Amino acid sequence: MENFILIFICLAAGIILQRLTVFADNAPLTLNLYVIWIALPALILRQVPTLSFSMDLFILILMPWFMTGLGAVMVVIASRLFSWSREVTAVLLLTVPLGNTSFLGIPMIAAFFSTDMVSYGIIYDQFGSFLALATYGSLVLAFYSKQEQQGAGAITRRILTFPPFLALLTALLFAKQLQQPAIAGSLALIGSSLVPVVMFAIGLQLKIRLAPGQGLPFCFGLTVKLIIAPVAALLICQLLGLDTPASRIAIFEAGMPPMVTAGAMAMSAGLAPKLTAALVGWGILLSFASLSLLALFL
Repeated sequence: MENFILIFICLAAGIILQRLTVFADNAPLTLNLYVIWIALPALILRQVPTLSFSMDLFILILMPWFMTGLGAVMVVIASRLFSWSREVTAVLLLTVPLGNTSFLGIPMIAAFFSTDMVSYGIIYDQFGSFLALATYGSLVLAFYSKQEQQGAGAITRRILTFPPFLALLTALLFAKQLQQPAIAGSLALIGSSLVPVVMFAIGLQLKIRLAPGQGLPFCFGLTVKLIIAPVAALLICQLLGLDTPASRIAIFEAGMPPMVTAGAMAMSAGLAPKLTAALVGWGILLSFASLSLLALFL
């Protein structure tokens, strides 16, 4: 409950201070860089060494890829059915399949479940969502944007040099050393800053305006992301007979709103920025209700 209250306080503080223009325009970028380079790697180094790897964890690796494929297929079908523009289609291809499983997902797991479950979210995000962003996301931009042309080498370098991914590899290679009390305690303190900093940064950059004529793709995108995706994940786990902590986190992560980073990629390429901002902003706000219901059900 304390984590849940913390999320609301930091998000509200960010929204209020955004209106008051107290912080510089690049403050969210600076805070996000701190999270990517310091807080999230520290949390990964603290939590991953405590994992006991088993077959149960494979659902955390496979589920995000299935969600990516499902979302992409549904967007392509809807785009052809409603004759949406290339810009709208590209935005939906980035924001519907890719969920906010790190910046929002990890704090939400800590709030609704426990910090012990965060390690499952890290596996889902780093082996699934992040790799999908780096590969699938880059391919979408390469196809739909003239500004972004990346080859296989650039995509591979992006993956191998991403700080959380490097932290994950370090945590797997040096698990025993990282569990030393002094090291583990220090990493835990640094990692605990992730939730307040992330939610404050999201509040600072939260935009909820929607351009005229984009109502249908907006409603479609959030319906698929917040409702259809977690329901599909739940059905998959039931069909496979999975009812474990790992499968519950996989379902919960599948219900995350559009990824902030994917939205930033779309806006940086000039692809329907108002629709992108609305999907990310409203997605975060509405996810508080949808994730609350999902957590109660799980």
